[in-house]
Amino acid sequence: MSNGNLIEAYRENSLNVQHIIPIDFDSVDTLPESHVWPLSDDLSGWNESVPVIDLADPNAGELVGKASEKWGMFQVTNHGIPSSLVEDVEAEARRLFRLPAVDKAMVLRSPEGATGYGAARISAFFPKFMWHEGFTIMGSCADHARKLWPNDYQHFCDTMDKCQKKMKALAHQLLLLILTSLNLSQHYLNKSQSQSQPQGALQLNSYPTCPDPTRAIGLAPHTDSLLLTILHQSQTKGLQLFRVGSWVPVEPVNGALVVNVGDLLHILSNAKLPTAYHRVVVNKSETRMSFAYFYGSPVDFPVGPLSEIEIPVYRSLSLKEYIGLKAKYLDKALEFIRI
Repeated sequence: MSNGNLIEAYRENSLNVQHIIPIDFDSVDTLPESHVWPLSDDLSGWNESVPVIDLADPNAGELVGKASEKWGMFQVTNHGIPSSLVEDVEAEARRLFRLPAVDKAMVLRSPEGATGYGAARISAFFPKFMWHEGFTIMGSCADHARKLWPNDYQHFCDTMDKCQKKMKALAHQLLLLILTSLNLSQHYLNKSQSQSQPQGALQLNSYPTCPDPTRAIGLAPHTDSLLLTILHQSQTKGLQLFRVGSWVPVEPVNGALVVNVGDLLHILSNAKLPTAYHRVVVNKSETRMSFAYFYGSPVDFPVGPLSEIEIPVYRSLSLKEYIGLKAKYLDKALEFIRI
């Protein structure tokens, strides 16, 4: 899987090193002022929950379409990702994040880099730091893994390679289901036939136990940049979706994966599908682990509304150009391409 062009797109939008290095969570007993956020919003009394869809259901396509249009997020079961693989990825992620901070620093993401260990890329947009550490993979992770485990890195690499391959196939399947529900799948396939491979990234996340979780945030509110995201969130609560003015918990469902609409799919749908605005909260008793696969269009694919009969809401642009806008303006990026 070649992600060189995606890596290049991020390379052109470098970060200050202070927004890359996570705190050494093992060294603090109280919440540092640098990580103190305003008190968290109260959760809504929302009596609906994010839909859970069985992909083996004959009506799965219709259900996926409706959930995407109403929520911008849903959960799927019978998705074809083996539970043994999910468990392996989570175990390897735990192995990585349990390493001493000095070891993890050996694979720190560079200011102009896209892969490796570090804080969330959105950190630069906020005055306070997040209670989170991550590790980003695009294609082979062998160079980083060798530094961490010189004599024991192969299983980590094999597991991540297998996960990326399986997630990419599932993401393509889900994308076609969603676009079919909008009668746009053929438009997408026609446009992408002559293009390069879709881009993707695997993100491992750790949200350590927090001494004062009501004043900290795991991941600040944001939308995802690419087409769609597939997330394994483990059985520890934390993910929340912003909907109709309030935050709705996305409850973990055993064996399910969370799928959310990203900015590029919002653009392709001509704003019919909401891009999921979400955040992660932390807790005092249990480290929360998750991993996400971000699925994007081919780097040279013209990203714009697919419909040929509707008045377009957004102008077309390249994946690389949109990543550049997002790196400068975060959630205001869409406004810069609105017609």
